[in-house]
Amino acid sequence: MKTLIVIPCYNEAKRLRGEVFSAYCAEHPDTDFLFANDGSTDNTLQVLNELAVGSERMHVLDLQPNGGKAEAVRRGMLHAAEYTDAQYIGFWDADLATPLDEMPDFVKWADLGYDMVTGLRLKRLGAKVERKPTRHYMGRVFATCASALLRLPVYDTQCGSKLYRRDIVPELFASSFITRWLFDVELLARYKQQYGAECARTKIYELPLYKWEDVAGSRLKGRDFIKAPVELLKIWRAYR
Repeated sequence: MKTLIVIPCYNEAKRLRGEVFSAYCAEHPDTDFLFANDGSTDNTLQVLNELAVGSERMHVLDLQPNGGKAEAVRRGMLHAAEYTDAQYIGFWDADLATPLDEMPDFVKWADLGYDMVTGLRLKRLGAKVERKPTRHYMGRVFATCASALLRLPVYDTQCGSKLYRRDIVPELFASSFITRWLFDVELLARYKQQYGAECARTKIYELPLYKWEDVAGSRLKGRDFIKAPVELLKIWRAYR
């Protein structure tokens, strides 16, 4: 196995596209999935267990009680680093807003020596990146603030598809995040603090996605953007 992807799941029973994950495993024998059930209150755990039955490529980690996406990702990444021999470990949103077909490009860039490859939702000619205008413009304001705080030229911190070199995972994900939904920014801040600004500029790659689309059912609400300045301030104080 070369790559393992953590899929955080909270009440995803109705929209989890299990057949897509199964098909990807069949076509890519070097990739496994670890579904981290984040204390779901519907039958997500049952759906995941049925998906994993008879498969050596799909695994389930049941986390109780619900701790939020950030904690589910963190614990899933640490579990993967401890119990698998994957060369690369990443996480991906369960709604597949970033299609799994994008994953080989993530691995390609990781193979070139990058410590972290993160998706970049850049609407451009030749690409199929579909975002709601309000989310796009709010995202641009947020990303500009995050870039200034980090003092890094990052364009898109919040894309839900990321891949890491295995040996940086235990240190990067060791402690709980101080923010609930800006943990992507916090991961960049941790990396910069641990490895330095020059490594952050040269060993992290933002990969422009060919396809991305807003998927109905997102739990990110407009009021969460209102909380962003306070959350960013927390990160600045902790990692400056």
